[in-house]
Amino acid sequence: MDITGYLIPAIIILILVIVFFSLVPLGLWISALAAGVKISILNLIGMRLRRVPPASIILPFIKATKADLELDAESLEAHYLAGGNVDRVVISLIAAERAGIPLSFQRTCAIDLAGRNVLEAVQMSVLPKVIETPEVAAVAKDGIELIVKARVTVRTNIDRLIGGATEETIIARVGEGIVTTIGSSHSHKAVLENPDSISKTVLEKGLDAGTAFEILSIDIADIDVGENIGARLQTDQAEADKRVAQAKAEERRAMAIAKEQEMLAYTQEMRAKVVEAEAEVPKALAHALHEGKLGFMDYYSLQNLQADTKMRDKLGKKEDKGKHE
Repeated sequence: MDITGYLIPAIIILILVIVFFSLVPLGLWISALAAGVKISILNLIGMRLRRVPPASIILPFIKATKADLELDAESLEAHYLAGGNVDRVVISLIAAERAGIPLSFQRTCAIDLAGRNVLEAVQMSVLPKVIETPEVAAVAKDGIELIVKARVTVRTNIDRLIGGATEETIIARVGEGIVTTIGSSHSHKAVLENPDSISKTVLEKGLDAGTAFEILSIDIADIDVGENIGARLQTDQAEADKRVAQAKAEERRAMAIAKEQEMLAYTQEMRAKVVEAEAEVPKALAHALHEGKLGFMDYYSLQNLQADTKMRDKLGKKEDKGKHE
């Protein structure tokens, strides 16, 4: 009984100790006190109850305190509960303060909650980023194609970071400016002789308006001569014109053939009528003989005349054949 009487209180005390250390991150509290961060154990217990990892708040709070930033644990915890990255926000504020960039805690939190990497934005404000555009093909007025690659140096504009367009917009606008500049050039040689004209013209268009960046410079990294687009277009047009002319000629030929066939059919029709008329002649002669309107001597004279006509036709054909030979 004596052992049981001591064992039960010991178990209860052990359970209380385990619960205490599970709710109270004692090591983290000691680290905060050593760093000069004023935080109570009750605050740490409250974070546990609100399902906020104390380390995600206290460790960034220690960094902010050491960097002389005036922040409080409640604001950091509120940003965490809103879905923000507390550690990145604190590091961004420290980097901005060291670089002399005016950036408030509220604006940093807003940028972070907007889905932008605020730390990368601060770093790009200090160290500009170089964006390399893909190959952009454009055609000058003389029909020669030029293929250009450019490098765009940009710096983050913190004031336009929320709602500003991304790098893809910068690349698209620079490509549009390159096409416009080359397209307005009378000769591709002028562009090859002075590539800086592309950079100057593109920069004058204010391509960074409405974006989260500020364009510092545009440098032409490479420029190559492509195809003779003008000559190819003229060749294609000539080929198309030739096909149209051939189609029209074929149409006229088909119409001529149809007309010829029509005339042949008409000729055959006329011949058929002649044959039909000739077939009526013997009938008419027989009827005339029967009626007594034509005598036998007249009939024989007509036969002799026909024979003489046929003989003359044969002789005439032979003479024409001899002349041609």
